[in-house]
Amino acid sequence: MTGNRIAASALAAGLLLAGCSSTTPPTVDGRPGSAGVGSSTGRAADASSAFAVIAAAVPTAKVGSVITAATDANHLLGRPGQYTSKVTFTDRRVLAADAQGFKPGDVELGGAMEVFAAHGDAETRAAYIQAVTKSIPVLAEYDYVHGTTVVRVSHFLTPAQAKEYDAAAVNLG
Repeated sequence: MTGNRIAASALAAGLLLAGCSSTTPPTVDGRPGSAGVGSSTGRAADASSAFAVIAAAVPTAKVGSVITAATDANHLLGRPGQYTSKVTFTDRRVLAADAQGFKPGDVELGGAMEVFAAHGDAETRAAYIQAVTKSIPVLAEYDYVHGTTVVRVSHFLTPAQAKEYDAAAVNLG
């Protein structure tokens, strides 16, 4: 019976981490575990239009890919309470040496934008990412919630650089 409990625990941990594929615990000012979660009441139409707003204010950001149900490594797109659209992006300020070992679409290369049907769902997602990855500092990221949008930013950017995304996302509301 003990072996079954260990296997079940390992499976549960794996499922939790799979829900945050390429994610990391949010931080503000480089402090692990302190979420950079702000909010507004706005609703972005979709992640692509939300990213267009961000890219206009953060010229170092470039769209990576538009996630579809077929390409969603997390298998969350369109599921109840999960994001309704998602894009990944790169930021040219992430150094090539830091980017080694990561694949296109990984938050570490720049970030991701996830749009939800409801503000509460966006907050729940940001809190989930924090909770699941809190004890894994190497996976740290900055997360900001604005309305129904979660803006996820690579920990390879400085706190000041990450705050540029937060400031730009205010325009989503």
